[in-house]
Amino acid sequence: MTTASTPKGERRKHALIEAAAALLIDGGFDAVRHRAVAERAGLPLASTTYYFDSIDDLIVEALEFHGRAELARGRAVLDDLIACPQEPDALVELVLDQLLGPRARENDAEAILLRYERLVATARRPYLRPLTLALGADLRLLLSDTFARAGAEVDEARLEQLIALVDGAVVNALIEVNPDPRAAAKRMLLDALA
Repeated sequence: MTTASTPKGERRKHALIEAAAALLIDGGFDAVRHRAVAERAGLPLASTTYYFDSIDDLIVEALEFHGRAELARGRAVLDDLIACPQEPDALVELVLDQLLGPRARENDAEAILLRYERLVATARRPYLRPLTLALGADLRLLLSDTFARAGAEVDEARLEQLIALVDGAVVNALIEVNPDPRAAAKRMLLDALA
């Protein structure tokens, strides 16, 4: 049994993954460095190279951890609803939570900007493509279930249109001086679903 496979080793490895995920959320790919991850996890610097072959391997694990946690949160919210919202406004808020993350208390635009930076930056990192595609497929299943429970059946093509509509609205809002990307996406989705 290697140190990495002991309960203590697994806890340390998981702490590094959580720290890297938090850094990705707060600052994007550039924020994930060996020293920063180790400091955030409260572990020695050498632990990052002991548990992971490269910073890229750690980033993959962190993105998967974060992506799976977001999907689980979205699924739990949907499963906990006694009745899925029938009102367009409530349905759109639920869909935006699943696409953009729950509304941040402050700096919502910054949180959304960092989310889109991570998504766009994966295109420059081909090693992330399989994970990004898998997480995207799971997100689409969650969104399909959300619309179905609300009585708003959407086929695959329509779902892609709605996601593209949100993405476009968000990107356009982010380039404004005083952006409110969530509000822009909400307006567009409400119009599209009317």
